[in-house]
Amino acid sequence: MSDIFELYREQGVSGGLLREIERFRKKYEVEPQVQNRVLRPQIRFYGKEIFEMAATALLQGEHVLLSGTKATGKNVLAENLAWVFGRPVYNVSFHVNTDSASLIGTDTFRNNEVTLRRGPVYDCAVYGGFGIFDEINMAKNDAVAVLHAALDYRRMIDVPGYEKIELHEAARFIGTMNYGYAGTKELNEALVSRFMVIDMPPVGEETLFQILQDLFPEAKKEGLSQLCGFFLDLQTKAAHNEISTKALDLRGLIGALRAIRAGLDPVQALRMGIVNKSFDIFEREIIEDIVETRIPEGWDAGNVF
Repeated sequence: MSDIFELYREQGVSGGLLREIERFRKKYEVEPQVQNRVLRPQIRFYGKEIFEMAATALLQGEHVLLSGTKATGKNVLAENLAWVFGRPVYNVSFHVNTDSASLIGTDTFRNNEVTLRRGPVYDCAVYGGFGIFDEINMAKNDAVAVLHAALDYRRMIDVPGYEKIELHEAARFIGTMNYGYAGTKELNEALVSRFMVIDMPPVGEETLFQILQDLFPEAKKEGLSQLCGFFLDLQTKAAHNEISTKALDLRGLIGALRAIRAGLDPVQALRMGIVNKSFDIFEREIIEDIVETRIPEGWDAGNVF
């Protein structure tokens, strides 16, 4: 755990803020049955100002909504916050079938009686976890009613037919939302008012290089630089509406790097991880042109690793 505190000290995060987080961790111990939910994130978050805003809000008992375009590190930040605060994580990915029962729980038959099979929001409230609501702007009305109760200042949820749930003092909720995804909608005013909102900026070259270097320390600097440049070129094209955000996929870039590390040709790896995620022929040609520009002819896996 000390390594992530050191990471934020190196980034210049306020020492007073980090001490407050450490006090929070000591005050709210994690119960043994949910220790396995305290998860070390695969990717470390870089961004002093954004981290300070989010951490300060959470320390004051607020819930946080992270908004922005694709590949800005919203989920990475949410996972890093849960880790640095030492809290169990409860992930909820919203889709068209997510309803109140998916969040709170549903009736089940156990030991010859009807009992409540608890959902992630219920457990998060009881154990003082950090609930991460992914794509919260896809939540339908039935689920939004639960969110209103969970995020309310009264910190309690009434489950019809069961007891009232009082939120643990350490429980927090972090929502994430992308703009323009199919199936998304405008969040209603009552729901937004329950969050402190942070608009996530696009990832920069230095930050992207550091992320990839953390994940692939054995990679060659020149190889990583070219792949970072390729991704940032995609980001620029998407910002100017020359291509859609389908190819702007950091997970795909990381997957391509893993394939290159295993010996696959860089161009073939990028086709699988990035290029082929666009199904428009014209758009795919634009992305192929960027690949040809950024990846020198004749490069193989040995030029990257």
